[in-house]
Amino acid sequence: MAFEHKSVLLKETVDLVFTVPEGIYVDCTLGGAGHAGYLLQKLGPQGKLICFDQDQKAIDNAREKFAGETRVGLFQKNFVEMETTLRENNFLPVNGIMFDLGVSSPQLDEAERGFSYMRDAPLDMRMDRRTGITAKDIVNDWNVENLAVVIRDYGEEKWASRIAKFIGDARNQEPIQTTRQLVEIIKKAVPAGARREGPHPAKRTFQALRIAVNRELEVLERALDQALVCLAAGGRIAVITFHSLEDRTVKNKFQSWMGKCTCPPAFPVCKCGAKASVELINKKPLLPSAEEEEINPRARSAKLRVARKLQV
Repeated sequence: MAFEHKSVLLKETVDLVFTVPEGIYVDCTLGGAGHAGYLLQKLGPQGKLICFDQDQKAIDNAREKFAGETRVGLFQKNFVEMETTLRENNFLPVNGIMFDLGVSSPQLDEAERGFSYMRDAPLDMRMDRRTGITAKDIVNDWNVENLAVVIRDYGEEKWASRIAKFIGDARNQEPIQTTRQLVEIIKKAVPAGARREGPHPAKRTFQALRIAVNRELEVLERALDQALVCLAAGGRIAVITFHSLEDRTVKNKFQSWMGKCTCPPAFPVCKCGAKASVELINKKPLLPSAEEEEINPRARSAKLRVARKLQV
């Protein structure tokens, strides 16, 4: 299957992050290489584009798409390894960094990955299939209390405790091995009235498990801090998020970089020496147009935040 993915906020993201034709840019979430491909069209002959993705299929697709392209470097790694990798390969500092978070269309569409509650598949959900725990491990091995916390905190699911209890009861009868098994358990746990309203009853639980399996919020925080270190003065960071937990993490991180004083209110004079490291390019997140949402329904929840590193 071809690794095809319709990139969200494509032009807006690249146009805002691109500043120096002969600069070095980083795509932390290569995916279907949509943002990377568009940035390459703007990049000068001496410029460089470094791309990260955990998914072997994304890397293979890009190797084929960019065959013979000397300006591109591809790394099958989690973007939390960005700073180390760039430093080891003498790519620092860089002029722009892009993040397009969440799951790519191919990962959702390939049933065997286990990301989708609409397709029957083994409970996996790993973005990097070489390592780590699976959703099956979490669902079958974690205690019910921890399971409820994950579903509540990462899925923002109001029925988290009830879903966790039903999972616990079901796995006592037999192991939960597939997405279909899990979906049926969640449907039984969520009251009928709640199932008639809002999104698919399994949507939030599947989101929560995916985030837990891939440690998404933890590695995002660390990678954002690395991005600030890796950027040259004037360089820009652009982040596309798809749910409130991601967006809140990015928003809070950007605000923390803006030099807000952290001294107690009783202090007559600032002692913490807080200075702004960045300025926001867009005060409010950019959203997809109605036309883009119609063409690509997965764009509906996307938000783009962009910041520029200051000379400190």
